[in-house]
Amino acid sequence: MHKVGRMRGGWKGKSGLGWREVLGDASFDKRGGGVTLAPLMGGLIVRPRSRIFHGHDWVYSSEVLKVFGDPADGDVVSLKDGRDRMLGSAIYNAKSQIVARRFSRQRQDLDLDFFERRLRMALADRKRWGVDTGLCRLVWAESDGLPGVVVDSYAGVLVFQTLTLAMDLRRELLIEAMRRVFGPVTIVERNDAPVRRAEGMELRTGVVFGPEPGVTQVTMDGLVYGLDLLGGQKTGFYLDQREAYRAVSRYASGRRVLDCFANQGAFGLACARAGASSVSAVEISDSAVESIRRNASANGLVVDAVAANVFDFLKAEEERAGAYDLIVLDPPSFTKSKGRVEDALRGYKEIHLRALKLLKPEGILATFCCSHHVSREQFLATVVEACVDSKRTVRQRELLGHGADHPVLPTIPESEYLKGFIFELVPGR
Repeated sequence: MHKVGRMRGGWKGKSGLGWREVLGDASFDKRGGGVTLAPLMGGLIVRPRSRIFHGHDWVYSSEVLKVFGDPADGDVVSLKDGRDRMLGSAIYNAKSQIVARRFSRQRQDLDLDFFERRLRMALADRKRWGVDTGLCRLVWAESDGLPGVVVDSYAGVLVFQTLTLAMDLRRELLIEAMRRVFGPVTIVERNDAPVRRAEGMELRTGVVFGPEPGVTQVTMDGLVYGLDLLGGQKTGFYLDQREAYRAVSRYASGRRVLDCFANQGAFGLACARAGASSVSAVEISDSAVESIRRNASANGLVVDAVAANVFDFLKAEEERAGAYDLIVLDPPSFTKSKGRVEDALRGYKEIHLRALKLLKPEGILATFCCSHHVSREQFLATVVEACVDSKRTVRQRELLGHGADHPVLPTIPESEYLKGFIFELVPGR
């Protein structure tokens, strides 16, 4: 038998093999130094008819029949059905409503080799689909087999998040794997997302490798943006909307455009470059408004950036019926939990009611929802309700969503958080 000892991240033998490879399903008996038949890896027995039996990779606390082996939060655990059949390996956190997230259907530990393999697979996938890997989402959590891990690429700077406890505890392995696979100049940690508190983690931001990035210049579809990767929203930019910027701008020529919840002003800038007659961008953040103005100036474009709450702005504009030919609604998520979905839907309905009143007949409404708790069907139904109440009729022109760098797993609906529509307001109806 191999001699084994306790190491960070698991048991390792002299051969370099993990304890699972050495001992299989047996466990190390600390008292006698021998091998027993008790389960080595802690785990969960999942109730029948749980989501995981239908392809989902999450196990909720209500779906656990039994916990065995006394796993600690952040451990790798095995998942089994009621007949002791292996369902895969998962990360565990009893503090979260999602107590386990499967990352492999095999017996697998979270070591450096694992992180390297998953990162290389994610990179190869994006190259295969023609994604610009210098400006894209390189890792999209469960969709790339790394639950809770997000890695975005900005011209040589990587920005990452570890939104699950197990991945956060192994962030040093992730950082080393990123250095080996991507070879970045700088790696920035943006672990300031409030969702981390649901897993009992502190918020943390900073540079973990390389020099301070300062204002990072990126070019997307010929437009230059100066990004604050340490202080901007999300990881610095809404990369998930790249296809939508292009789609919406195709309707902009000669139109009066209103870009609501503008963030860095990407919709407005794309429309201005496409020949819009005027562009107004509304954003509540003063720093974001200044960023919009700088970006417009850097590209030689004119955008009227306004610092205001969008709800208040639309209400103040309600006397100007038909003031705009193209309105973009791209708000941040209105809910972070299932329990607040109804409140979110009321918010979505209000902004659509107000926007429809400002839209000229034959005008274009581009609207988006980025909450995974709100389904595409719920969002569309809310827009329809707003149309009915405002006595407006719209035609659906386009469906929009994630680009190829944000792959969607149909068995995990939460991986498709972004829903978008382009509508045309029908005149005389």
